Amino acid sequence: MKIFHTSDWHLGQSLRGFDRYYEHQCFLDWLLAQIRTEDIDVLLVSGDIFDNANPSSASQKQLYRFLQAAREAAPHLRVVLIAGNHDSPGRLEAPSPLLARFETRVVGQTARIADGNIDLEQLIIPLHDRNDQLRAWCLAVPFLRPGDVPRIESEQDAYLAGVEALYQQALQQILLRRHPGQAIVALGHCHLEGGATSRDSERRIVVGGLEALSAGIFDKHIAYAALGHLHLPQAVGGREWVRYSGSPLPMSFAETEYPHQIVKIELDGERLQAITPLRVPRSVELLKIPAQPAPLPEVLQALQNLPYDDLSLPERQWPYLEVRVSFETPEPGARALIEEAIKHKAVRLAGIDANYRRGDGSMHIDEDSTFNDLSQLQAEDILRQHHQTQYGGPVPDDVMKAFQELLLEAEL
Repeated sequence: MKIFHTSDWHLGQSLRGFDRYYEHQCFLDWLLAQIRTEDIDVLLVSGDIFDNANPSSASQKQLYRFLQAAREAAPHLRVVLIAGNHDSPGRLEAPSPLLARFETRVVGQTARIADGNIDLEQLIIPLHDRNDQLRAWCLAVPFLRPGDVPRIESEQDAYLAGVEALYQQALQQILLRRHPGQAIVALGHCHLEGGATSRDSERRIVVGGLEALSAGIFDKHIAYAALGHLHLPQAVGGREWVRYSGSPLPMSFAETEYPHQIVKIELDGERLQAITPLRVPRSVELLKIPAQPAPLPEVLQALQNLPYDDLSLPERQWPYLEVRVSFETPEPGARALIEEAIKHKAVRLAGIDANYRRGDGSMHIDEDSTFNDLSQLQAEDILRQHHQTQYGGPVPDDVMKAFQELLLEAEL
C-alpha cells in the first residue's frame, strides 16, 4: 500500500497582506499529478487544512475542488483529514456525510458517548486498497484541546496524561480487531518534544508552559505516525517513522530555507517498507535582500541590481520581498526610497526588517518600529512585551496559563 502524508496547507493564508491562492493552487495541482504518477492508495492530511477557523468561500471551494479532482484522477483513492489548531472542527466536519461517499473521512474533534467517555470509534478508520481489501488501520486524532481528552488522575500534567491515554485506548481497540498483516498508521496534530519550530509561523498549542508531548505516545505497534503542526519536515524522538511532513509552502520569511515536501510511505503488510520525501516545487519565491541587514545605501544598490525586470508577468507570480536594513538613527524617508528603488521591478514588497545599531556596535530590532509587521508576533509575545512595559517584569506563570487557555477557547 502506498500512502502520501502531507499537512499544514493553510489554505486561505495571506503573507503580509498578499493573497496566496495562486501558490496553493499550484501545490494542489502538483499534488494531484503526484497522486497519479505514484499511483497512491491513501492521502493523509494531518491538520491545519485552512489558515483560520472561518475560511473564505474561495479557500473552501479550493479544497473541495481538489478532493473532487483527486477522486476522478484516482477512483480508488482514500483520503483522511484531521483538524489542526487553525481549523474549526465543526466547519471541517460539516460536509462529512457528502465526503464519505467519495471515500474521504474527516475527523475534526473528539466526541463523547452517553457515559461521558470519548467515542473512540470515530477515531478509527479502516484503510482499503484499490481491490477493496482491508490493508491497514488509521488512528486519526485531531488537534486536542484540554476538554477533548479523557480525564485521567495522574501525577503528571492532566492534559499530557489525557492525550497519552486517548492514543493508547484507541490503539487497543484497533489491536483487538486487526488481523495479521494489517498495518497501523497514526495521525496527529501536536507538538512533540524535540521538534524544531519556526520563530514566526506556528502558534503555541499546549497550555501551562508545557510546549511538547513525548514521542513515546506512539506505540511500537504503529508502523508510521503522520504528524502536523510543525512546518519544518523532520523525524522526531530518534524515530524515523514518527515524522512531520511540514508545510508545502513557506508560511513566513523564516521558512524560506525549509525543504518543503510531502512524504510517500510504502507499507508491506504490517511493516513500514520505505519513506520517500518528495520536494514541492516553489511557485513563488521569497527574497530576503540583502541576506544580512546592511546600511540603506547598500540596500538600495542591491535592490536596483535585482534581475526581476519582466513586468509583463502576472503579479501573482512576482516574488515577495523582505528588505533588511540597518540604521544608525531613524530615517523616516527610508520606505519611500526603497519603494522607488523597486518601482520598475517585478517584486512585491512584503516587509522591511529594520535593525538599529547600538553604541557598542551590536544590532537589535526595534519592536516598536513601524517597519515591523505586528502579525508576525505570537499573542504570548505581545502579552510579554506589554507586561514588561507596564509592570517591569515577566508575566506570572498562572497568568500566562490562563491567557493560553483563553486563546484555545477563542479558536473553538
